[in-house]
Amino acid sequence: MSTPDKTLETSKKGKAPKSIASTQSLSSFVKAICDVMRRSNCASALQYVPELTWILFLRILDAQEHKAREEAEALGNDYSAALTAPYRWQDWAAPFVADTLSEGKPIGWKRKELFEAGDGKLFEFINNELLPHLHSLDVDLITQLPNVNASRKQRVIGRIMTAVEKVRVDSETNLRDILDKVHEIHIDHIDDTHFFTLSQVYEDLLLKMGEKNSDGGQFFTPREVIRGMVHVLDPQAGETVYDPCCGTGGFLAVAFEHISRNLGNAPAATILDALKHDTFFGREKENLVFPIALANLILHGIDQPNLWHGNTLTNRPTYGGLFEQAPPTFDVILTNPPFGGKEGSDAQKNYSFETGSTQVLFLQHILAELKAPLDGKAGGRCGIVLDEGLLFRNNESAFVETKRKLVDECDLWCIVSLPGGVFSTAGAGVKTNLLFFTKGKKTERIWYYDLSQVKIGKKSPMTLAHFGFDKQGGVLADADLPRTLTGDWFENEDNQGKPFPSFARLRADHGTHDADSHFSWTVDFSARRAKAQADILPFLEAVKNLSEDLLPLKEKLKTLKKDKADKGKVAIVEEAIKAKEKAIREAQTKAADIDASVYDLKAVNPHIKAISDTRTVLEIIDNINFQGQIVATAMNNLRGLL
Repeated sequence: MSTPDKTLETSKKGKAPKSIASTQSLSSFVKAICDVMRRSNCASALQYVPELTWILFLRILDAQEHKAREEAEALGNDYSAALTAPYRWQDWAAPFVADTLSEGKPIGWKRKELFEAGDGKLFEFINNELLPHLHSLDVDLITQLPNVNASRKQRVIGRIMTAVEKVRVDSETNLRDILDKVHEIHIDHIDDTHFFTLSQVYEDLLLKMGEKNSDGGQFFTPREVIRGMVHVLDPQAGETVYDPCCGTGGFLAVAFEHISRNLGNAPAATILDALKHDTFFGREKENLVFPIALANLILHGIDQPNLWHGNTLTNRPTYGGLFEQAPPTFDVILTNPPFGGKEGSDAQKNYSFETGSTQVLFLQHILAELKAPLDGKAGGRCGIVLDEGLLFRNNESAFVETKRKLVDECDLWCIVSLPGGVFSTAGAGVKTNLLFFTKGKKTERIWYYDLSQVKIGKKSPMTLAHFGFDKQGGVLADADLPRTLTGDWFENEDNQGKPFPSFARLRADHGTHDADSHFSWTVDFSARRAKAQADILPFLEAVKNLSEDLLPLKEKLKTLKKDKADKGKVAIVEEAIKAKEKAIREAQTKAADIDASVYDLKAVNPHIKAISDTRTVLEIIDNINFQGQIVATAMNNLRGLL
């Protein structure tokens, strides 16, 4: 006989969802759920992340659909839900609340019915009814063909649930405990300043999974960095937005929020429909992350996430059914390619400049996917996170040639040097930069902005304010800028009465002297190229002259050998040829080095002055002794007090 379900009793009190007001409280809340999962046959993150994915997704989907129904009814419109009774969260998963009705039935009615039917009935319903129904939204269970009667949103829901074969949790008591805790996570009770409703949860969990499996390949972009990049590119309604390695969908979700906000409260139905169905496109390789991205985007309001599952660089799909409407090129690309990855020959052969470096191949992919300028309209524009190594590395041809292609085909107008700790919360200490470029015009001038002096850590993450943006993308007032950004700038007499030169304030003037400051500077890339060509010219002339000198020597050697001349004479000519060839190689190497140096794009702030210690060795020793005396005096005073 089943024991009484305490959750059914306490739920009658109508307990409101718990308010989750910070990243830490959300993480603690999710940890409590994971603790229950770990004692329920989901011992590792590899097991409980997929389980939490579908449970949390169905919970927030239900809240989202309930809210959408209320809004439609308030306007007198019809609303067609993706899920109907008894497959909605409010039917089978929510705690029973007798006095709260939804479409004529109490919240949690199905769960109460299953509980009263006895042990094992909840598992039977989920495994034998709920999951097969959700699977059938994507693929007809009999024909195994796409379900033509399902809406696009239903197909996405079905695809998210495809990998879920049955409940992993091994106890109904534990499952009900998990459902109760998840039910408290409500979309209207989460402060979304630094994290996503869904993706922050999964990024925390995936990070734990990566650490335990020694997999450092999954790095995630902090949302405030994404927001800053989106404000810079300012995607508009009617444009397509693409992320070739979308992870949990962060860039696409923020771009959707940005465009929606700018449309105002009453956008035209056709514009809104295009925004939700024909605007956002992405690709993701990881089997675990792909359904999370779908869940994240659909819960943000993108009814049709056009996501392709597979390896972008090999172009081999695992599942491409949701990407059929993708255009050949895109207006806006926002992305953070994985750092330090290595690709095999099957990926490399797809690109002009072959290399194992993942981020270099992704950059080539992006250059091909950006829309070309047409009919007087500018080409596609891109914001990308790249590691420092790609910017300065010039010892491999693929790196140089890819950057050459970038500046030849695009206007690389801005590089932002980020602080070293931006990705520390994702376990990555690599130094990174933001690059912004537009296709269709050769790079003439590059504007740099240096944020590397800002101290960033796990407890003090990078915020939108560090870019100088307010939440809507406007310029933040000086009084609202973080101290970690401004430092003692305002205390300097030379800066009295001047506005702080934040990135947001200066970017409109990029390429002019008005955008230069203590934190920013402009590189005349055309002049750099011209100077390099001038510096290379003497070496090219030398190669030409040496090559001309080499021809008669080779002819002479050929004649000597034909005439079986004295070995000494042959040796002299051979040595002369070797010397000429060596000189040619050296001249070619010097010319190549000068050419490659043009494409060292690393941000080196010319306004930062190095502080050197000019003291002699004896002066340093004397200072050490003096500091030791101070310490000794302090210790003696402390002993006296004791």
